[in-house]
Amino acid sequence: MFYVYVLKSNKDRRLYIGYTNNLKRRIQEHNQGKTFSTAQRGIFSLIYYEAFKSQKDAIVREKQLKQFRSAYGHLKKRIANSLHES
Repeated sequence: MFYVYVLKSNKDRRLYIGYTNNLKRRIQEHNQGKTFSTAQRGIFSLIYYEAFKSQKDAIVREKQLKQFRSAYGHLKKRIANSLHES
């Protein structure tokens, strides 16, 4: 399985979107500062993920969320309560 995930930084409260084939390992890497793009942003909480059988589908979805404001906006509406929890 492949996962598109949304993490929320406990430090700056900003979101990070990524994809992986091992969700647990990837979150640990973010939280241990092993990921260059998030190393300075503290500990992260997983707030959302989608599972895909196809790697290509996961990549397409990640790009949608990162590049298209409307897709990102719809996702934020869908998970609004999760965004506001600590």
